[in-house]
Amino acid sequence: MTTHHTLAVPGARLHYEVRGEGPLLLVMGAPMPAAAFAPLAQALQSEYTVVTHDPRGISGSVLDDPEQDSTPELRADDVAALLDALGADSADVFGSSGGAVTGLALVARHPGRVRTLVAHEPPLLELLPDAAEQRAATEDIIATFHRDGVGAAWMKFMVNAGFQVGGDEGGAPTPPPGEPSAQDLADSARFFAHELRHTTRYLPDSAALTTGPTRVVVGLGADSGSLITYGTSTALAGLLGTKPVEFPGDHGGFVDRPSEFAGILRGVLTGGCGQAGADRRVRTGGC
Repeated sequence: MTTHHTLAVPGARLHYEVRGEGPLLLVMGAPMPAAAFAPLAQALQSEYTVVTHDPRGISGSVLDDPEQDSTPELRADDVAALLDALGADSADVFGSSGGAVTGLALVARHPGRVRTLVAHEPPLLELLPDAAEQRAATEDIIATFHRDGVGAAWMKFMVNAGFQVGGDEGGAPTPPPGEPSAQDLADSARFFAHELRHTTRYLPDSAALTTGPTRVVVGLGADSGSLITYGTSTALAGLLGTKPVEFPGDHGGFVDRPSEFAGILRGVLTGGCGQAGADRRVRTGGC
């Protein structure tokens, strides 16, 4: 059974969903809404109370000011408020893509609220050797959106991210095939105009991530070798002194293969790394 809720936070009203019972697990993306994580949440709900939500300004989470930018810090504060509303001192967190960046900001801004963070393919472009070129590419994508619209911007985004445009996109955060809905277009417009720049320019607080009480695990898709998030994920793992955990599929493996993905995630959350022979480091929780 899934229950739907609304939470008032500063500047917004968040839509969130609750499934299952057991230890609390927050599953989140950005800009992907709660609906994208439904198959993964369903695969985990027999063992966890799984909470998903629409990030501020996306889908059912409405802003007081539609022109407000979405930063990792704001989104992290929203998640902390969500924990408060749930009456939870702490929870495990799985974040993918921009949701992984939100999770990293949550650990830094709200120490002790996260038991284990699984940061799956965070697009931390500032950690790459060509960070300056990536900043320029991001600005070009945003300018393309303002000049030519959502479709053209998504095309440039996908090419820069390393996806084969027109092929199997593996659950990447693009509008669904066919004619996009009005909500798809609105969410995409918000992503390009108010979220992409802030998410990709976020610099993780390595001290908070390695010396605090939270166990941080970096997740990386088995088929993500050609993607820009392969580089950002391995760079983050190196910063933390850990090895990434391999998950099925690529950037959107939780969409395509939710049962297999849930199995690996379950192994990580119970203290292992979900794959034979992984070298787990107890202090940071890295693998």
